[in-house]
Amino acid sequence: MRLRSILFLAFVLVPPIEIGLFIAVGGRIGLWPTMAIVLVTAVIGANLVSLQGRGVLASLQAEFASGQFPAKTLAHGAMILVAGALLVTPGFLTDVIGFSLLTPEVREILRKWGVRRWSNRMTVL
Repeated sequence: MRLRSILFLAFVLVPPIEIGLFIAVGGRIGLWPTMAIVLVTAVIGANLVSLQGRGVLASLQAEFASGQFPAKTLAHGAMILVAGALLVTPGFLTDVIGFSLLTPEVREILRKWGVRRWSNRMTVL
């Protein structure tokens, strides 16, 4: 599937899913607890992204200083950036995906998948 198709599906499918989840969760626990969950996950997510982002930045600087090309670290940094965008976007599905991307094991699985997927189409370091 092409990236354009994936993005189109994401922009078409994610908002109705998020709205449905807001309605379901809000119906179960009420408006204000639902709003509190959304705000708390955004604050926690932003703090975790900041913490992990600083760690990746330090790793990048160390790898550049030693003369290495930090391909793996750049990939992890990009995924942390995407996680940050997802975590500050209101919604439960985006929070689950965002928090998943903050897990180093998940990022490494996705990085390896990406290398396998793209290595025959371009030079992957």
